[in-house]
Amino acid sequence: MTQTAHPSNSSGKQMLSEQVYAHLRDAIMRGDYAPGDALKPQDLAKEQGVSLAVVREALVRVVGEGLADRLPNRGFAVPAFSDRRWQEIAEARRTIEPVVLRMSIERGDVDWEARVRAAHHRLARTPAFVPEEGEYYSSAWSEAHRVFHRTLLEGCGNPVLLETFDRMWTASELARRWAAQRNPDRDAIGEHRRLEEAALARDADTAAEVLAQHLTQTAAALTSCAPQTKEA
Repeated sequence: MTQTAHPSNSSGKQMLSEQVYAHLRDAIMRGDYAPGDALKPQDLAKEQGVSLAVVREALVRVVGEGLADRLPNRGFAVPAFSDRRWQEIAEARRTIEPVVLRMSIERGDVDWEARVRAAHHRLARTPAFVPEEGEYYSSAWSEAHRVFHRTLLEGCGNPVLLETFDRMWTASELARRWAAQRNPDRDAIGEHRRLEEAALARDADTAAEVLAQHLTQTAAALTSCAPQTKEA
């Protein structure tokens, strides 16, 4: 068991909460918890050597990011496979992001083009999977993936729209990793290449269409592959 001091001051508690939050977020992302698994505050507090108050604060943060659910009278749990949950997120992204991409293509300057090319290059050269990080996307690839998609939209020049993207991206991160595990033959490299090419060619119609299809694939993978029953 990890031995951790229990400072009484608020800054010390905040530091402990940050550590537990990072541990819990990474564990969920690695797939240490299966969809629907309970996240028991008492067990987490014992494992991390911290108070229940610290654990609950960390759990509230992961709930806020869409990486856990708070269930009435049942505590906390990793989100279960739910077509409605992920389809609603996908619908929101398909509605908003292609429109923002069109704005970005219209408004983006040469510096934006250079950033898009650099972000795609980094994404294409980063391994999507590494053995030590389990069956889901690697942390480095996930960050390169986020940066590429955000850079595509940054040419819009509207911080409110970009903040909306940031919230939706975080909420869909877990579904994205689950979908990758269930659709290993998906040509993500080709999809991202086509996005880059259409954006830099200033072909807004094609870029918006490719992005909408790209966003649909993640939710479709979960819908078609979600288990109907949980086996022992």
